[in-house]
Amino acid sequence: MISVSGLNRIPCSTITFHPSLEKVSLKRERTRITGRHPFSSPDALNNILILFVFLIRNSRKKKKHCSQPIVPARKNPPPDTFPPARASRLNPFHWLAFSAKKPLSAVIKEVCDGWNLPGPDNYALQYADGVQTYITESNRLDIKNGCILRLTKAPGRCAEDLYKGIQSSDSGVRCDSLKELAKVSTDVTFAQEFISRDGHLLLVKIVEDANESNVIMTHTLSGFMELMDHGIVSWENLSSVFIKKIASFVNAKLTDASIQQVSLDILESMVLSSHSLFLEVKQEITMERLIAHLQQHLWPIEFICVFLLTPMDCYSQEQRDILHNLRLAAFETETENSLNHERRRSLCAKEFKKLGFSNNSNPGQDLVRTPPGLLALDTMCYFAARYTDAYSRFVLENSSREDKHECPFGRSSIQLTLILCEILRIGEPPSETGSDYHPVFFSQDRLMEELFCVCIQLINKTWKEMRATQEDFDKVMQVVREQITRTLSSKPTSLELFKNKVNALNYSEILKLRQTERRNARDFLPSELKERLKPELLELIRQQRLNRLCQGTMFRKISSRRRQDKLWYCRLSPNHKMLHYGDAEEDTDSPTIEALQKKIPVADIKGLLTGKDCPHMKEHKGKQNKEILDLAFSITYDVEEDSLNFIAPSRTDFCLWTDGLSVLLGRDMTSESMRSELEILLSMEIKLRLLDLENVTIPESAPAVPKPPSNYNFCYDFSQTEQ
Repeated sequence: MISVSGLNRIPCSTITFHPSLEKVSLKRERTRITGRHPFSSPDALNNILILFVFLIRNSRKKKKHCSQPIVPARKNPPPDTFPPARASRLNPFHWLAFSAKKPLSAVIKEVCDGWNLPGPDNYALQYADGVQTYITESNRLDIKNGCILRLTKAPGRCAEDLYKGIQSSDSGVRCDSLKELAKVSTDVTFAQEFISRDGHLLLVKIVEDANESNVIMTHTLSGFMELMDHGIVSWENLSSVFIKKIASFVNAKLTDASIQQVSLDILESMVLSSHSLFLEVKQEITMERLIAHLQQHLWPIEFICVFLLTPMDCYSQEQRDILHNLRLAAFETETENSLNHERRRSLCAKEFKKLGFSNNSNPGQDLVRTPPGLLALDTMCYFAARYTDAYSRFVLENSSREDKHECPFGRSSIQLTLILCEILRIGEPPSETGSDYHPVFFSQDRLMEELFCVCIQLINKTWKEMRATQEDFDKVMQVVREQITRTLSSKPTSLELFKNKVNALNYSEILKLRQTERRNARDFLPSELKERLKPELLELIRQQRLNRLCQGTMFRKISSRRRQDKLWYCRLSPNHKMLHYGDAEEDTDSPTIEALQKKIPVADIKGLLTGKDCPHMKEHKGKQNKEILDLAFSITYDVEEDSLNFIAPSRTDFCLWTDGLSVLLGRDMTSESMRSELEILLSMEIKLRLLDLENVTIPESAPAVPKPPSNYNFCYDFSQTEQ
């Protein structure tokens, strides 16, 4: 879509290309444009042509244009170009075919020729949406399907126009030019063009002179900050006059907040880039002004002030030298001294990344966290100096792996030092109740450093055993912590013994130990829970037995002629103090207590007899079958040891009554029914206790029982014989 102010009609152009297809196509719709030609004035160069980018794939049918994606046949690659279609009054579309093998300048020239634009060198393609980056030969392959491009001023032309505008005598033109500069300087291509014209020095001069208004000064500082962020020019090239001027903006009490924020951003970048600049900034910025800025409650300014107030031990020259020695010990570069400052800085950042530091430009910031702090740097240096071959092997081996599979030495060393500090309680005050004793401490000098040297190699070994990636870093460190802890718990008496044991405890052994411990925990946890739950569940069974005795049971009497012709009923009083019994009719379901004439106080009951020990079983010794013996029980009472004899109607009733009477006598229940019910209740209760009920709402009342179904046709009839 062409976006031009003053046009009544908006022409539409579509550019479609992909590097793998080796072609670029431009479809242009010719429309009548009224008014002045949009490209007749240089001022109309911005926003002159919007190009919609789509990926087009050619099928086996050659010379066919399609706006929908078509998966190409791999064996028949598409031709290099599309033949242009002829334009006619009936067909307003015109195709201009380009090869992706052509230079970008040739592509822009053909686009300009299609629109009759003179001077294609003055134009460039640029993303229209998002970050409006210029399209160059280096990034043209990054164009994605659906991207919208814009034909606009070339970065060199734009840089030249802004450079002239900044030097204009009209303050309004200067302000607009500097505002536009702050916007377009985010693009590295433009930044290179502007800096090549010494545009950054022009901005430095404006700041040093300080004759502009606050608005112009804010735009100047913002544009300067954007240009410097690309790393094209070193911060160390700045003059002391410029640094003092920036510091004066921060120290001034009556300065615009926007100027102060951008000035603080510039000072922060200076401090991060060089130790010498840090010292110079530290001399210019007063502590009182930073504290005053904190009281303004503007969070961007507060954040930077807190950073500048923080003690920056990571910028100590000694520590920087140690870090660079670590780098040189792993990557010996003979030609480093012949490189310029920017190339050497880029090389250092690349090698620090290979070493596994998170902050490539300033790895000292990785050591700010305490613990372990500088102890991690000391252990790394000890390892590199004492075990040079092992150190080089560790770094080079991981440098040759894919990025996601490499074990980062720097990050691993810092985390390992922290783990050792936590396990050995380094940095904690002595404990009078501590019981941990490690004999290995008394057999080795510099044990901390030696343990680190053993364990850092263990990390690399475990990393390979786990086939870990960068996402698995925390998992690997957990395994290493477990390996160290388990080995130290065995109380090794020497470092060599520790080394042998910790290396033998590989990842597969850790997995086996974890599985065994989980299995033992599963076995131990229910048994422990059972012991805790038993008293509560036994009390529940006791109450159920007593309630069953209160309901009562119908018993039969066995006469001497072994005829079961008489019935009697027995029940416990609600207060559990009396046993009421008496004769009952067969058609009586549950006689009341008042209907039962006889009673025995529970306090008078002396004992409970079962089976052949019962008096009524002894009277008929040898004449009772085993079924009757299993259902017989008696209670003895009074001094004369009278007895009340029972023959339970079923084994279940026998268990209920003997358990209930045992509860009344203060004895343990011993029936098999009680043991079965206790096991069922324990199993159910344990399962309920082990349920994961987090964020699950449990209703206070039980849900309503649903109505029975209208029919039971869904039930399987087991009586039918399966065919």
